[in-house]
Amino acid sequence: MTPALTVSVGQHTDKGLKPENQDCHGIRIPQDGLLTMKGIAVAMADGISSSEVSHVASETAVKSLLDDYYCTSEAWSVKSAVERVLTATNSWLYSQSRHGLGQYDKDKGYVCTLSALVLKHHTAHVFHVGDTRIYRLNSNGLEQLTNDHRVWVTREQSYLSRTLGVEPYCHVDYHTLRIQPDDLFIISSDGLYDFISPERLIETVQSHQDDLDTAARTLIALALQQGSDDNLSIQLVRIDDLPDATSTIRQQLESLPIPPRLSARTVFDGYTIMRELHASSRSYVYLAQDNESKKTVVLKVPTIAVGSDMAHLERFLQEEWIARRISSPYVLKADLAERPRTALYTVFEYIEGQTLAQWATDNPKPDITTVRQIIEQIARGLHAFHRMEMLHQDLRPENIMIDPTGTVRIMDFGSVSVAGLQENVTETPLTHLLGTALYSAPEYFLGEPGTPQSDLFALGVITHFLLSGQYPYGNEVAKTKTRAAQRKLVYRTVLAEDQAIPAWVDEAIHKAVHSLPERRYEELFEFIHDLRKPNPRFLNKARPPLIKRNPVIVWQGISLVLALIILSLLFQ
Repeated sequence: MTPALTVSVGQHTDKGLKPENQDCHGIRIPQDGLLTMKGIAVAMADGISSSEVSHVASETAVKSLLDDYYCTSEAWSVKSAVERVLTATNSWLYSQSRHGLGQYDKDKGYVCTLSALVLKHHTAHVFHVGDTRIYRLNSNGLEQLTNDHRVWVTREQSYLSRTLGVEPYCHVDYHTLRIQPDDLFIISSDGLYDFISPERLIETVQSHQDDLDTAARTLIALALQQGSDDNLSIQLVRIDDLPDATSTIRQQLESLPIPPRLSARTVFDGYTIMRELHASSRSYVYLAQDNESKKTVVLKVPTIAVGSDMAHLERFLQEEWIARRISSPYVLKADLAERPRTALYTVFEYIEGQTLAQWATDNPKPDITTVRQIIEQIARGLHAFHRMEMLHQDLRPENIMIDPTGTVRIMDFGSVSVAGLQENVTETPLTHLLGTALYSAPEYFLGEPGTPQSDLFALGVITHFLLSGQYPYGNEVAKTKTRAAQRKLVYRTVLAEDQAIPAWVDEAIHKAVHSLPERRYEELFEFIHDLRKPNPRFLNKARPPLIKRNPVIVWQGISLVLALIILSLLFQ
């Protein structure tokens, strides 16, 4: 049986000498797929004593985190998911404060501290604001993982410099660390850690390793004996076992066999094969009909030859996983049949039409309005990927379909990078290029990870190709292995004497495909806007010289002039 992330937990809270307990804590340990994809979430919030409603803030912060985090997309990274939840929580707390006493005195509003821990795969994700603390105890000793957001005015007087709910936006500290079995995480409010020495904390925990609840209650009792006059809360979470390096998707490969090559009229898993659409050394693609829904679909089946290539098969299954999580009219959809599968294959909607590569062949001189419409649709599809923290990484005309209505679909997700899945990878990252060299951004050739600007580069190259039939840097990008070499790349304009393309459009494309990612557009739709409406910065630029627009004509002219000079000298 594949090992999973397992923990032992102990926790306790007490109002102490206060009339009310304004602390709140909780832990969520999901089952099955959610445990792998989202991990275990632990949280503690501490209200401030000057506010009569801060206990509501504490409860809201903890409950929102533990509930809403598990409602976020599995494709999102832990950092993105938690920060979005905390941003929404902070906004709600702040708005409540603005409608109560908090509008006059911030210390009387819906305010609290928060420390949270998300344990996913082999990583601990630490989130922190305020003065609740997170420690890690292991064979190396006790390590404090958070910094108190507290300003000391005197040795006796201090105030919190950062909390949830006090400002419209709250910056939350975040960092990650690798975890090992027997690591023990301790989350504690100041009512406890201010009155328990590190040595006593370690001694108490180690003497109750088999019963962490008892350890938690004992520590609170000790803090009360030492004179604690505040609410007291503590959580103890020990790592008992870690999952192996096998991802959730890869685990499915062990239970599903690769089917044989199929032929027309074969009935397979509830589908009737109509015909073979494509065959390669790595996969077979079939047109088929779902016998229940009568829908026409596309089945993709890996070949026996790749049966031992687990990385390839994982990416193969991941394509359908990705398609299920993206909702966009401009992205290929997975077809979900409500029945179990007996073999390894993927199912997608069938799109009648042609690839953008074939369309470009049939339309070598398209008008700029048509190109704009195509590029805008591709950009909307790419935006759907980026919203889900995914990068396509292999955007090219061959991976884009156009149906008879002119609607574009992005397909082929074999190279897509998913932030949420990357967090579960403990193996060495891929160093080879996943995409196609002519459309891949220069940073990929330096071994750097992609960004949304890398997909933008590919979109700019496609725009350039549709308008000119050429590439902005020819095939030179793949030859550049240093930043210095990439700075020397010379952009080839799309402007030509026989095409009515405005110069500002060429400038927009040039910026989208700049060799340095930081010099490109920050957002896809900035590029789309500049393709449709002239950017004032581009209007003031002079039209590129003829040698850049058509170097062949320039050199032909120079050669002709030189030939005439030579002839004149010979006949003098």
